[in-house]
Amino acid sequence: MDLKVVLLGIIQGLTEFLPVSSSGHLALARIFLGMELPPLNYDLILHVATVLATLVFFAPDILELLAEWFSGFFSSGGRKRAGWRIGWAVIAGTVITAAIGLFLKKYAEEASMNSLAVAAGLIVTAAVLFLSRKMGNGCGHVTLTDGLYAGIAQGLAVFPGVSRSGLTIMAGLAAGLSKEEAFRFSFLLSVPAILGAAAMQALEIGGWHEFVSTLPPGWYIGALCAFVSGLLSLFVLKRLVIASKWWLFGVYCLTVGMLAAGATYLGAW
Repeated sequence: MDLKVVLLGIIQGLTEFLPVSSSGHLALARIFLGMELPPLNYDLILHVATVLATLVFFAPDILELLAEWFSGFFSSGGRKRAGWRIGWAVIAGTVITAAIGLFLKKYAEEASMNSLAVAAGLIVTAAVLFLSRKMGNGCGHVTLTDGLYAGIAQGLAVFPGVSRSGLTIMAGLAAGLSKEEAFRFSFLLSVPAILGAAAMQALEIGGWHEFVSTLPPGWYIGALCAFVSGLLSLFVLKRLVIASKWWLFGVYCLTVGMLAAGATYLGAW
């Protein structure tokens, strides 16, 4: 088994959820280190593994909210429950994410080839994370408007270097949600977005049935590593968000962004 398969799984699981931009890291690794990116089919498997980690982490919330959302179609009381509001907020956010993401896809792909563009994205992420130190702990409930705001933030995060989790959690906090609610809604919103992106990748390579024969040896170990490291990163990020310490990732993003910009201007690569 190729150890790179395992390493890519661990990297995917950690950077998919932590606010450091997995796409930005992969882009810089390709530009500066000449690192070969995972084949499209294996990349798809890793994304599915991280979605499974999200589903497991939020399983009780998802089941409860789904039950409440469906009950809203059959009773007026159901339409007063949290699941009804959050369900429609996720749907609205997903629609606007898809619209923005598809519109920006071409530009994002071009930006991923430009180290300065990626560095700028990381610096923007750092600035957003630093702002979290100024945000209080709200008490508002998720609304349709919150879904739209978070959907816009998630759509903009298609650019490499811009953290999806960082922008969407900050959008929730800015809307007056509590830290726990902003964290939960950010990742509930990520499930259809990641699955949608994975489905698009599957179509590009001919469908799911083409996978098995072309997957690298030991791909299931890499997928398991992505799942486990994804769960770990979710636990870590939740604790840091609640403790208002996730701005520390901003220091990391700023450092990497400045180093990437400096290396580009100095012609080190």
